[in-house]
Amino acid sequence: NASLSGILQHPDGTVLKQLQPPPRGPREQDFYNKVYDSDCCDSVLLELREYLPKYFGVWSPPTAPNDTYLKLEDVTRKFNKPCIMDVKIGQKSYDPYASAEKIQQQVSKYPLMEEIGFLVLGMRVYHVSSDSYEMQNQHYGRSLTKETIKDGISKFFHNGYCLRKDAVAASIRKIEKILEWFEGQQQLNFYASSLLFVYEGSCQATTVRLSDVTLAEKRGMPKGLLSGGDILEYNNNIHVINSTENGKIEASVGKGLSKFYALHKKAYSKRHHSQISLKVENLEQGNMWKSSTCITQEHLNGNVIPQLEKVFCHMPAEIKESAHVEVRMIDFAHVFPSNTRDEGYIYGLKNLITVLKDILDN
Repeated sequence: NASLSGILQHPDGTVLKQLQPPPRGPREQDFYNKVYDSDCCDSVLLELREYLPKYFGVWSPPTAPNDTYLKLEDVTRKFNKPCIMDVKIGQKSYDPYASAEKIQQQVSKYPLMEEIGFLVLGMRVYHVSSDSYEMQNQHYGRSLTKETIKDGISKFFHNGYCLRKDAVAASIRKIEKILEWFEGQQQLNFYASSLLFVYEGSCQATTVRLSDVTLAEKRGMPKGLLSGGDILEYNNNIHVINSTENGKIEASVGKGLSKFYALHKKAYSKRHHSQISLKVENLEQGNMWKSSTCITQEHLNGNVIPQLEKVFCHMPAEIKESAHVEVRMIDFAHVFPSNTRDEGYIYGLKNLITVLKDILDN
């Protein structure tokens, strides 16, 4: 199943992107070959690798040896319910060698490119309530104006219950790293290139693993709350803690690795995890945590997941591990050698950061 047009998912965890006709396809292939050359010792290019999908060379199907595909890392693979947005960056989406009619065609597609510096090419957002994806195509992005761009982008971070400010904040941090790279290099200019945003839309797959409940705590549960203990066993991944003083149930971030973070054991050492747990327990003493995450008992009956999703959304920022977000540069059919900073791309990144910060502040 292709997540974005022209991209095939390979079972080995890569995606295959068919090479475009010349000169675009060979130009993109040359770009990847240059950045991922095993002899590369240019620190600018070595750092750039951090912001691209990993590149595994080219591939051709045995049945059609003349069809060439770039073999690239599938950035969405490690997510359970990936929310994906593709944003074209820069003030010009045509390169310096474009013909007059190509320029005219590109400008007429989105006349605001010069002013806004980016264009939403598409998005798919997981809605928790309906367990389905909402999709927007390129017409959606082109309909956005200076007045509506903020709401248009915030739609990507809204899961039907709440605005995922954790994912917005993590996205800003990632873009700022890419901006730093651009401000420090004068050898490449990028036109009609995109940023691919991915964050985890599923609540089970993120940090809403609730603390493990001991048998003693289970016995202390009010009767009628658990039907045969099945809430406790839901996906082996969600547990409930009883808070007797107010008859409400409190959710707390668990000490174990969730299914999602189990994939990232390298990144999240056990020590890092236990520090987070301690932090949670300290905060639990304070009202901030209690007031923001108490769920009334009646809400729980038959409705655990949506309620937990609300807990996740309103969790204090200190408790959330920084949301797992990927921001990667993609689409390099119009990358050219240069001896100046890429001011159009820098302008687009800065403006996108401004819009995201605006979303965060409201």
